[in-house]
Amino acid sequence: MHPCTVWNNLLTTFPAPATTSYSNGVIMVLCAGMFWSIIPVGVRSFDYADVWQILFYRSMGLLPITYWLIHYQSGGRAIETIRQSGYSAVLGALGLVCAYIGGIAAVRMTSIANAAFLFATAPFLTAVLGWIILREPLRRVTIVALLIALAGIYLMVSDSINQGNWLGDLLAITSAIGFAVFAISLRAGKLRNSLPVVFLGGTFALILAFCLSFIVGRGISIPLPEIVLALALGAFLLGIGMILCTLGSKVVSAAELTLLCMTEVVFAPIWAWLFLNEVPGSTVLVGGGIVIFAIVLNALTGIRHKPALPR
Repeated sequence: MHPCTVWNNLLTTFPAPATTSYSNGVIMVLCAGMFWSIIPVGVRSFDYADVWQILFYRSMGLLPITYWLIHYQSGGRAIETIRQSGYSAVLGALGLVCAYIGGIAAVRMTSIANAAFLFATAPFLTAVLGWIILREPLRRVTIVALLIALAGIYLMVSDSINQGNWLGDLLAITSAIGFAVFAISLRAGKLRNSLPVVFLGGTFALILAFCLSFIVGRGISIPLPEIVLALALGAFLLGIGMILCTLGSKVVSAAELTLLCMTEVVFAPIWAWLFLNEVPGSTVLVGGGIVIFAIVLNALTGIRHKPALPR
């Protein structure tokens, strides 16, 4: 069967956003979090490839599936749809590039549990950026939850400083900032569809990784099994996860989206324990638990029935 036929058959299995039921939306977002939770273990599985090589091939795997879904949703006008997304999409794409680089580097320089808990602070960073850039009001509960989360972050980072892993934690926070910029760009540009932004982010990441691989790295030549692994991380775990989250966000509120995506934070340390025998310390677990409590508190008090993204 021709590859194009395979992609089209795959994409027709995704329901159109306008017809997605609430229950299906919930399942999609839960599955997206599960897919993403496996990525850190995958990144740790590379023996040869460096950050830029992983980013290059992972982006190469991400681009085809996002492009063909945009093509499917737009009735064959993918290029036009991407072009019409405007400067806000470019800003969001740059945020994703920052998030991708920080995410890959972080899980190679600190514990997966630390990285996952710090990635989870993105909703708070989004709220703060929304207040600064878009003049969106901060709810009192959000401010309280943010202060609680900062206490948890302090515990985790102090533990990493003692173990010499502070740079990995800093990169994890940088990744969370990148995702916050991505979220803010969608609001600022009133973008109804985040997939063009994801596609642009993958394109920018591919180009940047290619250039830096030759400037500061070892080129793009890595063992074939690692190429396949990186492509799979991009196409199946990151790509399909992004698609499921995007479709689910059409019918799930922003607060519910935050709660449902917690599957990523909960399961990432579990996979690290099962497959890498990585056991987080008690300080990390306490700090991470405080961060999760703060996120849940903020989300539960902010639940609305309005979807996270407009139909």
